[in-house]
Amino acid sequence: MKIAILEDYQDAVRQLPCFALLEGHEVDVFTEPMDDDAMAKRLAEHEAVVLIRERTHITAALMDRLPRLRLISQTGKVSGNVDMAAAQQRGVTVLEGVGDPTAPAELSWALLMAAYRRLPQYVNRLQVGQWQRVADDAAHNTIGRALKGDVLGIWGYGKIGQRMARYARAFDMAVLVWGRAASLELARAEGHRVATSKEAFFAEADVVTLHLRLNDATRGTVTASDLALMKPSALLLNTSRAELIEPGALLTALHQGRPGFAALDVFEREPLPASDPLLQMANVVATPHLGYVEQKGYELYFSAALRNVLSFAAQAKG
Repeated sequence: MKIAILEDYQDAVRQLPCFALLEGHEVDVFTEPMDDDAMAKRLAEHEAVVLIRERTHITAALMDRLPRLRLISQTGKVSGNVDMAAAQQRGVTVLEGVGDPTAPAELSWALLMAAYRRLPQYVNRLQVGQWQRVADDAAHNTIGRALKGDVLGIWGYGKIGQRMARYARAFDMAVLVWGRAASLELARAEGHRVATSKEAFFAEADVVTLHLRLNDATRGTVTASDLALMKPSALLLNTSRAELIEPGALLTALHQGRPGFAALDVFEREPLPASDPLLQMANVVATPHLGYVEQKGYELYFSAALRNVLSFAAQAKG
């Protein structure tokens, strides 16, 4: 088969042991984002595409321009980035892979600690000769703080949220949970406190960390009013999906000082341009959607996705 691996920004897939699975097939790895016109031109002869999570959107209109496309192999689960109905109508098979919560949870905790201790800001200032400074203005040139005794508010008590709660206990933080009824019941059973209301959750937490799936029910579920309830000293941590927050609400909230800080791995537009106002703020720590971008996780994701390609090819040949 002629196979394309799309938007491998770091050209990492070719370095994975599992890449050898595709020996004997014609494989092209594309490292740069492409719009529909570019994909229609460059993928016209490809029979299969391998997608890295939801980086690439495959629409009905694009499928109509890819007449040879027979397979979409998704690393992890499809998350609204593929028009599934259109694929079925056009006879394009979509195969999902597997995931693991370890890397996203660890990245979330690393961001939390970095933001609390202002580590990126200190590092950046040190590199230009400024000792123990994080910002030029007095309002943001503040020292970091320890986690012990603070309240970690977890919205979404799934696999990642549960790991965050275990990390919090190790750092002597209190845990406060909000979410669906089943999540709250599980959190109580595991000895965590459950917020009495959504409003209380945002008002009481020193950190609000979001671990929700993005769907019609959760899109924009964090509103400007929710953010306005947060403490001026509080941190909003989002490594899940930017669209969980009402468009524009976080930037406005940060300017207004509630919450006082944000740590972000996801954005409404990705890749995020350097001109984005969030990147200009001294109270924001940002990473380029690295939650699942990790060696062990990549090997897991791509082993499954590439084996799905081989299984499809074998069945097609048989």
